[in-house]
Amino acid sequence: MKTYEPTVPRKVAFLGLGVMGYPMAGHLARAGHQVAVYNRTAAKAQAWCAEFGCGHAPAPREAAEGADIVFACVGNDDDLRAVTLGDAGAFAGMPAGAIFVDHTTTSAEVARELNAAARERGLHFIDAPVSGGQAGAVNGALTVMCGGDEQPFEAMKPVAMAYARAVTRVGEGGAGQLAKMVNQICIAGLVQGLSEAIAFGQKAGLDMKLVLDVIGKGAAQSWQMDNRGKTMVDGQFEFGFAVDWMRKDLGLLLDEARRNGARLPVTALVDQFYAEVQAMGGNRWDTSSLIRRLS
Repeated sequence: MKTYEPTVPRKVAFLGLGVMGYPMAGHLARAGHQVAVYNRTAAKAQAWCAEFGCGHAPAPREAAEGADIVFACVGNDDDLRAVTLGDAGAFAGMPAGAIFVDHTTTSAEVARELNAAARERGLHFIDAPVSGGQAGAVNGALTVMCGGDEQPFEAMKPVAMAYARAVTRVGEGGAGQLAKMVNQICIAGLVQGLSEAIAFGQKAGLDMKLVLDVIGKGAAQSWQMDNRGKTMVDGQFEFGFAVDWMRKDLGLLLDEARRNGARLPVTALVDQFYAEVQAMGGNRWDTSSLIRRLS
């Protein structure tokens, strides 16, 4: 059970109640904040309110009215623009000085765009993608990497700790999204290496669960090995961070690499491996399903 640090109750909104946003908004309510929610599918917002007892709004603008902080976790760049901009967007309803915190994994470009749009309205924008997956959201143990000005970051941090174990500012606007790209580059390489290692050990006739226990106490240890190694051995992939989501993230970071000149040969190769997994029907399988290509 998550233990919440005492904080001043704030009036907040949460936009997007998917597999991540639903439990994240729930932690805000349990921590004592006054939460208004919006979801594109109203039934999900109604279900959330039935569980947590807070209100839901028909549009982002109404959810954001009077809020100190508006959080969002939606699908992609276009979804984020849809809930922030325009007459029905959250920016139109937020009071001057309010803070918009975006937990969507998006391009750094849209983070900078919305940062500028928020400033024009006297608002603050923090790009704050998360790592930890659905389990991290449910358990209130996400890692949040943030880009934006220091003052609004410090104001939102204690509130965001309701669903996080670490909330860290890594730079100016867009830096949070760039840090998330670094995170995904690391994961892509790790999962491919782990896939090859398990496939090799199985071909060699080893008891791979035993082997993973042994090498997991040494230099090869990683979160992926600890949390995905044995399910990979068992061929279980109906959970976790979906391949479709990973390909979206890899597409964003490969686009950014083309802009900044970074060379990512291994990441580009793993992206194509994930395309093969999609072709096998694994769009919603966990990212550890890379091993399926090798079996």
